[in-house]
Amino acid sequence: MKPGWNLLVGLYPFGAGAMGVNLFFASLIGSWLGWPVLTPWQSAAGGLVIGLPATYAFACHIVRLMKQAEDP
Repeated sequence: MKPGWNLLVGLYPFGAGAMGVNLFFASLIGSWLGWPVLTPWQSAAGGLVIGLPATYAFACHIVRLMKQAEDP
């Protein structure tokens, strides 16, 4: 079952924020390998993009949990 738009819109700011933070910290770990560290603005922009599929996957999980809770 697909999640509704209300659920996706409600969860997107959290998903995008989480992905931005994860991307920033991943770039810090990547600096140990000589890769460049992303600026907070670059990480936030990347989080907006990566946050879309992450939010959709999490919303699908929430819908499955709600369906499981409704079934006897």
